[in-house]
Amino acid sequence: MQEEIKQNYSHELVTGVSFGITSGVITSLGMIVGLYSATSSRLAVIAGTITMAIADGLADAAGQHMSEEAEIENGRPKHSNKEVWLTTLFTFLAVCGSIMSFIPFFLIFSMKTAIYWGIGWGVLLLIIFNILLAKNKKENPLALITQHIALAAFVIVVSYLVGKLIGGSIE
Repeated sequence: MQEEIKQNYSHELVTGVSFGITSGVITSLGMIVGLYSATSSRLAVIAGTITMAIADGLADAAGQHMSEEAEIENGRPKHSNKEVWLTTLFTFLAVCGSIMSFIPFFLIFSMKTAIYWGIGWGVLLLIIFNILLAKNKKENPLALITQHIALAAFVIVVSYLVGKLIGGSIE
């Protein structure tokens, strides 16, 4: 069954999941750190994360849908309608699922501890996914891991600073 899924839905699964996990994790890290630094509110972080899981999941899936539809090869669509819709579905599930995976930390731990656990969880997800991606591409995973962790760190720092700026100017 697993081999059949891999053979039949390889492009759709890899495209949707790779985009979805990377986008979901990096967006989540920015959102939770930014909301926390601006408000220190558990409600704001949880509500923002759930809202983002749905809105960003749908928006990313729609963007991926359009991207797949726009691919033309030899004057014809590169992907069938089925492939386009499967990529759309896998993208939504990966974005929404990866974003929602951060919620338990905010239900279990204090806010500061939840932020650290969330960052650790996001980094772990990126490392695992990049190792799998590099293995699939038969490449050294270090370059992919470094690139995506650096991007996540940049998003975290910028989101923290923007959150502090907004939180400080509104109070």
